[in-house]
Formats: sequence, C-alpha cells, structure tokens
Amino acid sequence: MTATDPALTALAQGWSALALLHGRIEAHIERALQAEHDLSVREYSLLDVLSRQHDGEGGHLQMKQVADAVVLSQSATTRLVTRLEDRGLLERYLCPTDRRGIYTNVTPAGLRLLEEARPTNDAALREALDTAALNPELAPLVKVVESLSVPAQVGE
Repeated sequence: MTATDPALTALAQGWSALALLHGRIEAHIERALQAEHDLSVREYSLLDVLSRQHDGEGGHLQMKQVADAVVLSQSATTRLVTRLEDRGLLERYLCPTDRRGIYTNVTPAGLRLLEEARPTNDAALREALDTAALNPELAPLVKVVESLSVPAQVGE
C-alpha cells in the first residue's frame, strides 16, 4: 500500500469521520456536564466506572484497569482521582489482602452527583447523536453506535 492507495485513503477518511463524531459528542456532553454539574466528561466517566465496582471476587479495579476504562494514562488517571478525592467524591484505601494495592471507591457524595449527572449525560449524548445523524457523512456511524447493545469490557 502506498499513501495514495484508495483503500488507505478510504480508511483514513473513515477514521476522520469517527474522530469527528467522537469529538462532537464529547464536546457536547462536556458542555452540558460542566454547566449543570461542574463535572468534566472524564470525571463523569471515572465516577461511573468506579461506581460499578463491587465487593465480590474481582470486583475492585486496579489503577491500570481504571485508566484503561477511562482511556487515560495511569498518571493522568491518578491526577484525576486526586482531584475528585479533594472534592470529596472519591476515597482511596488499602487493599485488605495486599497492603501494596490501593483501591478507590466513590463516596456517597460522589454517588449522589453521579446520579444527578446521569440524565444530563444521557440527554446530551442523545442530542449529539441526533445532530450528527443529520450529517450524511456521520449518519452511518451514528447507526452503528445506536445498534451497539453490549458495553465494552474494561481492559479490551
């Protein structure tokens, strides 16, 4: 394949359309979450991921798994956890079976904020998808997103 290969050009155009859709959706949700709840998309995502933890086997995520789930580096995830911890939305504690491990839980205040923000997130997502569906280049991607019913697994 060369840089002018039609298949490569089509692939690049598809990737550009996907990146455009993602960027527009994220920006729309970001504005809504910031305006209504003083939360960024990443903060909302982190609260959401951590709220799904449980006390059963494998129920708590290690920082690398959390970083993968919110699509950030481990250092950026640690900084994000610290910011939310400073706001009283998260708390860290030592793993009871491995004193080197540190887990993070959502506090009751964090859970309340997440539940208040969830309808805002969902409505902003719907609005962004509806707007994108009007664009002929993005409409096929919107259909694919809407057809997905199984959430991606952490670490994939």
